Amino acid sequence: MRIPPEFAFSQNNLQDFVECPRRFELRYLLRQPWPAIQSQPVLEHEQHLRRGEIFHQMVQQHQIGLPVEQISAQAYDQTLLGWWEDYLGSLPQPLPEKRYIEHILQMTHGNYRFLAKFDLIAVQSAEKIIIVDWKTGRRKPARTFLSRRIQTRLYPFLLWKCSAAFDRGISYEPEQIEMIYWFTADPLAPEHFKYSRKQAEQDGEYLLELVQQVEHCTQTYFPLTSQEQRCSLCVYRSLCNRGISAGSAEDEIDEEIDDERLDIAFDQIGETEF
Repeated sequence: MRIPPEFAFSQNNLQDFVECPRRFELRYLLRQPWPAIQSQPVLEHEQHLRRGEIFHQMVQQHQIGLPVEQISAQAYDQTLLGWWEDYLGSLPQPLPEKRYIEHILQMTHGNYRFLAKFDLIAVQSAEKIIIVDWKTGRRKPARTFLSRRIQTRLYPFLLWKCSAAFDRGISYEPEQIEMIYWFTADPLAPEHFKYSRKQAEQDGEYLLELVQQVEHCTQTYFPLTSQEQRCSLCVYRSLCNRGISAGSAEDEIDEEIDDERLDIAFDQIGETEF
């Protein structure tokens, strides 16, 4: 099966490919519907996802300047209210005033299309650009784990390549870019990742190698992951004969619904294309 010409590689689909090529094929190429439960307990898992979605909406509203009191009224339970209060009390500082909220960037790299939706891009003219990503997972991952995630490699690389769009045609150096992860699970300890020319070059090569591996699989086959512990949290596990019962929600690293929602109408959100 060939990759559709309009296909865009994102942090979610590339992370899926890294973790299990077969899951990538089922989800993004075959678009296989499979109503298996992702994790147990089901209701708790669904509530957590819903909180995460509303929290991101609240942060977005705050960043565009809506009154705090008006936004706070959306916190429908103590958990969400706690996240919101932690956010208000521990925002990464200082952030430049020029900000782009829920902004989509896309570019062509090596004849492949790459796309990402950023929670926040803050620009200090001719000095620096900061990416902030709000994480609502049940626990904060280790820094080494985060450093290996596709998001940590794709987002600053894509922003560097598109940086001229944000500041009168000024192209920023990788060293002027920083990515910050902020966690509801540990609001006082965000993780900062400074970027560099060396890292940018490595990331550009790595991303091309990944999509070339995807291309190779389309001509051969998409193998199942060798790490079967991941299968208990995959909705396709029974289709792949990797079990029936769902794993525990406590085992999930990051349960957010993020760039899979990029199928939304692009004219409803800020977008920059290179």
